[in-house]
Amino acid sequence: MSKNDATEKLDPWRVPVAVAQISETGLHRDIEADQAIRNVVAETGGLREVLSVQASLDVTPESGGRFHVMGHVRARIGQTCVVTLEEIENDIEEPIDLIFAPPEQIPQMAALVDEAGESDEETPDPPEPIENGMIDLGRVATDALYLAVDPYPRKPGAVFEPMVEAADPEDHPFAALRALKAAPKKSGTRKPKGK
Repeated sequence: MSKNDATEKLDPWRVPVAVAQISETGLHRDIEADQAIRNVVAETGGLREVLSVQASLDVTPESGGRFHVMGHVRARIGQTCVVTLEEIENDIEEPIDLIFAPPEQIPQMAALVDEAGESDEETPDPPEPIENGMIDLGRVATDALYLAVDPYPRKPGAVFEPMVEAADPEDHPFAALRALKAAPKKSGTRKPKGK
């Protein structure tokens, strides 16, 4: 496997945006994966298939070189029911709300998130790093899709019912004792001791 193949497996859907090209008013992108990308997304995510996936994202600049990415990803995926083993399709709609920051700010911001985690307030997610001056919207959408996938999909109405076996009257804790008691006794003569 070449380095490009390995990168494609890690990031099957790439839509990089250079942060230097994002205006002060922000950027809006509607993206949709083609069949080849959907095949790799399915394989990488352990899905039977990805029938469709698209995302609508807004990237807004914030102070300190940070960027706010908001939007949602929609997808239709093919899975296998864990109860009936039938092929099923599920719809996914997952919100996206992330902060991207320059890599040198990540440790400091992660510490702030850790401090916030010690309070009773809702803990914000730590920021994602801006890598090589880019934010990859395809990766953002793919990660959100994978997080929304039900790892144990069920067909509507499918209920797991364990197999119930009829109780065997000979299979109980005292069956072995009964067998010993019912066995015929062996008769024999005993030799007296010492003779």
